[in-house]
Amino acid sequence: MNAPPGLSVTVLGCSGTYAGAGGACSGYLLRTATTNLWMDCGAGSLGNIQRHVALLELDGIVVSHSHPDHWLELPVLLNALRYGVGAPDLGMPLLWTARTAEQFAAVAAEPEPTFAPQVIDERSTATIGDIGLSFSRTDHPVETLAIRAEHAGRSIVYSADTGNAWRLASLGPDIGRTIDLAIVEATLDESDADVVQHLTASQAGRQAAEAGVATLVLTHLAPGSDPEACRTDAARAFAGPIEVADIDATFRA
Repeated sequence: MNAPPGLSVTVLGCSGTYAGAGGACSGYLLRTATTNLWMDCGAGSLGNIQRHVALLELDGIVVSHSHPDHWLELPVLLNALRYGVGAPDLGMPLLWTARTAEQFAAVAAEPEPTFAPQVIDERSTATIGDIGLSFSRTDHPVETLAIRAEHAGRSIVYSADTGNAWRLASLGPDIGRTIDLAIVEATLDESDADVVQHLTASQAGRQAAEAGVATLVLTHLAPGSDPEACRTDAARAFAGPIEVADIDATFRA
């Protein structure tokens, strides 16, 4: 399937913490006309990505943090590349945190030479194909990196998992940049605000308003959440367009 013009993101999985029936955990395909970048590899996202690109069309992978609902397809992808599609020496760029690398090593074979792993942190920058990446550490129990992706003057920012002590603006106005599309987690019911290091939909809306986001996409909703109620909660703080992530949905920056 051809990529839409410019910079876009396709949802491969968006369930919070675990996948509900027929769902998949966090996974997103960032695309330009020439680059396919897999962002987070949660359970269920490997099958879904292949509806959009072939595995050998991937240019790289970036993983936000070590919680398993964001990376557990990586060992399966390793097997697929080595033994399924015959590309054991591919050297696919793989950006991940130090803890993610440690956890991968506990359950899988050596990533090289199929992957070309690189440990990243909040100070890192990277370029995969024609997509530029920068990062910000979020408010979460393990090192977690929000991700800013840029191409041809357009931008997508992904909050990954975070509590409300992190600011979406840290990857936008705080560094003198705009945010065209923000994918922001909204795991918690409003009654559970700040109980754990995740966001409610209204907090996601406030973060987007503060950061001057053009379009907000709510994601990482807990299974059983009401998407329209979450949209309504976010709209109390954010006046711009609000979407709710769903598998196979594509959004343009």
